[in-house]
Amino acid sequence: MIEIKQLKGQKKYQEVTQLMNKHIQKMSENIKEEEIWFLEHENVFTAGSSTPKEFRIDEINKIPVIKVNRGGKITFHGPGQLVIYPLINLKKRKKNIIDYINSLEDICIKAFEKSDIKLYRKKEKNRGLWVESDNASKKIIFIGLRYSKGIIHHGLSINFNLDLDNFQKIDPCGLNSKDVSSLKALKIKYNKGKIYKDLKEEFMRVFWDQIVADAATSKADAKVTMENLIESRGRTLESIFHDFVICLLYT
Repeated sequence: MIEIKQLKGQKKYQEVTQLMNKHIQKMSENIKEEEIWFLEHENVFTAGSSTPKEFRIDEINKIPVIKVNRGGKITFHGPGQLVIYPLINLKKRKKNIIDYINSLEDICIKAFEKSDIKLYRKKEKNRGLWVESDNASKKIIFIGLRYSKGIIHHGLSINFNLDLDNFQKIDPCGLNSKDVSSLKALKIKYNKGKIYKDLKEEFMRVFWDQIVADAATSKADAKVTMENLIESRGRTLESIFHDFVICLLYT
């Protein structure tokens, strides 16, 4: 079982990471404890493990800078940016990190396609996803991860309508700040509720299908997928999705 949890409101970064660290302790031996968190953070800069050691700034424009154990360099989180934290047991899933990152990008590409928004990779820059607007490439999705003892956590951020001014004060993830944008700044039409829903369904399709497939391989000639389950029970993906995975962590 894997749960998707929608955290309401804007969350303090350190409070969320404390909850995350507590939860991953339960996951090392039990894949049933996997969760995927959707949330927004209060304004914060986070400096990953690739941030230069000489960087010793504690705040920028009165916004705290927090050193974190994920990969990557410094970036910004704030209201208007969706942050997704999949807490996944890669060891038990027998999945390598590169395949996992590819899966995260594929999930976003497929979800945004449903809103007629085309995302693409630029691996020569770094991982994450870009969008084309007025003949210019802008990055709107960022990935920063931490892998330890078989568990991968932290995750990805998606710029919907956050204040981009704070990106101008840093080189986000090692990029020129001019390379970073948001759907709103690019004047790309979107329905945030629909994209959230489509992202959750794609996450569920990928990670639940894998659990089902792994179970099926333990039985001779067994072949079970999410679609098989839906068809056999006469239920839609949406009904299974809502019955099975959506719950609120905070009210």
